[in-house]
Amino acid sequence: MSSNSPLMFSIIIPVYNRPDEIADLLASLAKQTDNGFETIIVEDGSTVRCDRQCGEYDDRIRIKYFYKDNEGRSIARNYGIDRADGDFFIFVDSDCILPPDYIARLREALKSNPSDCFGGPDAAHESFSDIQKAINYAMTSFLTTGGIRGGKVSMEKFTPRTFNMGFSRKVYDKVGGFREMFSEDIDMSTRIRLAGFKISLYPEVAVFHKRRVDFKKFWRQVHVFGMSRITLQLLYPGSMKAVHWLPAVFVIGSAAMIVAAFFCKWAIIPLLLYIIALWIWGIISTRSLKIGSMGVAASLVQLTGYGTGFIRAYVWKIILRHGRDINDEIERRRGK
Repeated sequence: MSSNSPLMFSIIIPVYNRPDEIADLLASLAKQTDNGFETIIVEDGSTVRCDRQCGEYDDRIRIKYFYKDNEGRSIARNYGIDRADGDFFIFVDSDCILPPDYIARLREALKSNPSDCFGGPDAAHESFSDIQKAINYAMTSFLTTGGIRGGKVSMEKFTPRTFNMGFSRKVYDKVGGFREMFSEDIDMSTRIRLAGFKISLYPEVAVFHKRRVDFKKFWRQVHVFGMSRITLQLLYPGSMKAVHWLPAVFVIGSAAMIVAAFFCKWAIIPLLLYIIALWIWGIISTRSLKIGSMGVAASLVQLTGYGTGFIRAYVWKIILRHGRDINDEIERRRGK
């Protein structure tokens, strides 16, 4: 396929049994106003492949499709990097949709604010289901996550995540690729920062992120996120900030207030006020009474899931000292 722009970006997408999602993502890539990119799909041992969907876009975008045995998303991303031609590697999840001007905005952001590593926020597309929009609110609201996923106001330094993340070939040559672990994108961003590279938030370079489609799957996902935060603390002592403790504090504090309410009904007031704040801000943010109300439930799932995962891993790995050989564990996974 011919190009009006020099090849600069390689968009790398690991996928596992998600042909419908890949179809939506490829459709959005075909609508890009700047076509100076290639798309690399790495099928990580899927039993339901997306090769047919990829083949439908052969004459519309530069696309490379690879199938490999299942080894995990980090190894799949590294596999894609090794077969990429771009100067920058861009990572999005298979359940993302890119706005038509995503590449154009990214190119402009790099021109006006050059950076070795970068990322942007995620949002809910108007076509998403109500529950997906509610979960998006729970994951992006300052009241629940402190703005750490690319919000305008944040309680910690911005850390790019692989739903919308990129870095230069120079970074890869020095730092290496992703490690096979939970929260591998935070680990990668931390190693990039420690290597002295600049990391930037490009707030105007956003993606639409579908996320989990029900609360049960969402709870499991954030529970793992909470556990992985302890792993990251063991890998990088001092990296855990106050914002990472908040869900655990919420879980313990809420439990204490509920128990105390049996003896003094006023003890539950702080929790009720927080839930009301979530509800009001959810309605304002989503411009929907229904989605804002569902956002309260999603927020409670997010906080309890992450908080209990955090507490569970903290007790097991730090208090009971079962996390002392975390680097060896990660290297064993890499060697599989």
